[in-house]
Amino acid sequence: MLTLKGEHIYLRALEPEDLSFIHTIENDESIWEISNTITPYSKYLIKQYLDQAHKDIFEVKQLRLVICNYKHQAMGMIDVFDFDFKNRRAGIGVLIKETDDRQKGNGKEALQLLTSYCFKHLDLHQLYCNISENNTASLALFKNQGFKEIGLKKDWNYLNGQYKNEYLFQLINTNVY
Repeated sequence: MLTLKGEHIYLRALEPEDLSFIHTIENDESIWEISNTITPYSKYLIKQYLDQAHKDIFEVKQLRLVICNYKHQAMGMIDVFDFDFKNRRAGIGVLIKETDDRQKGNGKEALQLLTSYCFKHLDLHQLYCNISENNTASLALFKNQGFKEIGLKKDWNYLNGQYKNEYLFQLINTNVY
């Protein structure tokens, strides 16, 4: 089982016990904008997803990890998606579920752990992320972690009757591990 340990949090692989936690997140309309979701997910579908979560990133092109505190409480999730081994790049996204757990360095530490894992162990050359123009917390997080704004996608997402712009950020691995 994959576990990446930090000072205040750790990242671990998905487990069957995460069904209710994931179900709650995937069905929280307030964060659907982040994942481009427009419909709820059933527990049945999430259980099927969890049954396949053990598959290798090289096969399924994604990796989802749970962000936990050292009381072993799930606080959020961090994802690698669009894994492209040939071009050595992938997308990355992070979500801290409860507002009380945000702005405390949990997302920062999770992002640092996963970035290091992607560069050292997956041998990726670059990571990218897509962030809505009004998601100031995520914009600050990724900028502070060295991600560079490389583009603005105008009128990219349609939400609540209006179009919103989305920024594209990129982090190139300049370290030799």
